[in-house]
Amino acid sequence: MDNSVPVEPDLPDWPCLLNGRMTPLNQARVSVLDRGFIFGDGVYEVLPVYGGRVFGFDLHMARLERSLRELRMTSPHDREHWLGLAGQLIGDMRERGFGDLLVYIQVTRGVALRDHVMPPGLKPTVFMMATPMKPPADEQRAAGVACLTAEDFRWQKAHIKATSLLGSVLARQISADAGQAETIMFRDGWLSEASASNVWVVREGRVMGPPRDHLVLEGIRFGIIERLCESLGIPFELRRISKEEVRQADELLLSSATKEVLPVTVLDGQPVGHGQGRGRPGPVYRKLYDAYQRLKASDSL
Repeated sequence: MDNSVPVEPDLPDWPCLLNGRMTPLNQARVSVLDRGFIFGDGVYEVLPVYGGRVFGFDLHMARLERSLRELRMTSPHDREHWLGLAGQLIGDMRERGFGDLLVYIQVTRGVALRDHVMPPGLKPTVFMMATPMKPPADEQRAAGVACLTAEDFRWQKAHIKATSLLGSVLARQISADAGQAETIMFRDGWLSEASASNVWVVREGRVMGPPRDHLVLEGIRFGIIERLCESLGIPFELRRISKEEVRQADELLLSSATKEVLPVTVLDGQPVGHGQGRGRPGPVYRKLYDAYQRLKASDSL
């Protein structure tokens, strides 16, 4: 009987951590009865890394802990230990010549015979990997990106950063099939978020986003953009935003760990904005993007 670990030839041999053990990514294996595999019973977090330093570490850890509590789980590590594990992956990837990275953390409930009821006392499965960051292209920043709109057909616990992402996968495919950057979603006519981004509406110099509730995943950039707006003297507001307000926006922005802040200049085939700036990245985007870069460099988050 051959007990050797098979290698996935199409995957890189970058390092990953599976339950604390360092192993090549193309050799990592979990049980077929892991509840993350069977039910999507787990949560995840993605940490951006610039120059070998994790950006917004405590904010990301706070969200990971919130998501775990929603699943009636506790974090298997304290923050210092999480940071140490991330540091191992970051160091190895930088030795291989990679620059900015994303550290992916996934915690599932663990392995058990299939049953919808949550079994008590399971040992969670903890998986971590670091991958090269793929930021938007310079052309996308210069010209903005095109997006489509769709009904938000996902479940109503979007505030949990859960591994069960089929709804988001299907939503993202809508825009991918059309060669566009994102799918901006609405619930009953009100803005929620994009398939893998938060969405911001700029109107008369004010930055607006949907409220923090169970229908939206509170991206780390919620707090960051609020902080940047305050420092720049830009009014900031969270409230319910109608589809009509989105269509009448002066500027539309996406935010995420990889996108940071990114302008949407075409929505459903129509240019975003008004007047001479119609269909172009606007002044609020430029201010926020520049301030975001200064924040990254300052290491003050």
